[in-house]
Amino acid sequence: MMELSLNAINARSPYVVTLTPQGFTFQTELGIHYNISFEPDNEIGGCPTYQFILKKVERERSPHDSFVEPTILAIIDEFFRANFNILLYICDTSDGREAKRNRLFLMWFEKHADPERFTIRTAHAQIEKETLYIAVIVEKRNPFYSDIQKQIDHDAALLSEKPE
Repeated sequence: MMELSLNAINARSPYVVTLTPQGFTFQTELGIHYNISFEPDNEIGGCPTYQFILKKVERERSPHDSFVEPTILAIIDEFFRANFNILLYICDTSDGREAKRNRLFLMWFEKHADPERFTIRTAHAQIEKETLYIAVIVEKRNPFYSDIQKQIDHDAALLSEKPE
């Protein structure tokens, strides 16, 4: 598990975040539990890459909670504060709501991320009748930034190509 500062996260998070074997966990006022983890993935441009995993434990739909967004963003911000690694986001396709998740994640990113600090590249592909939405986020201060950009652009082009 990647080491991030719980004190730094909780200083910015409206919900109390704890660390469990499953990763970072928080519970909303309505009793909804979220788990967040960062799983190692393939390097991009010579830099370690971690897949951002966000799981809502309860399967039933829940009402909008304005404190979930800043809690998740506090964890992501600490991820980038603590290292130069790359964040890979792949939308869950288990319930057909991946397009909605993708729009929400990109809206959060555009609303909160400083474009002078971060670059985000997105891609999507049709794989076995499912649309896969992917976002790669890298901090511009990353010493491998140029190599990362080249590989992301190359990989996104390959992913977006239509099979013949």
